[in-house]
Amino acid sequence: MANIKSAKKRILITAKRQARNKHVKSSTKTAIKKLTLAANAGNKDDLQTLFVQAVSAIDKAATKGVYHKNTASRKKSQLAKLVNKAV
Repeated sequence: MANIKSAKKRILITAKRQARNKHVKSSTKTAIKKLTLAANAGNKDDLQTLFVQAVSAIDKAATKGVYHKNTASRKKSQLAKLVNKAV
């Protein structure tokens, strides 16, 4: 364990940020998985709403710094291809 006050503070801040990043990344992955499963099942009714939710989650993650902007762009592009192929 750290002895210096600033090092103790950094440990707490890192743990807080790590928890936030984990939550954001997990919810984003869940949104992507729901969309992927709907596309593979051929469920065209929910596809558009799930796509909007997934893109929104990816954009929020990129805004918060969890994903790099190019990573977010790549993920959105892959999902758009998946939706267009399924429709």
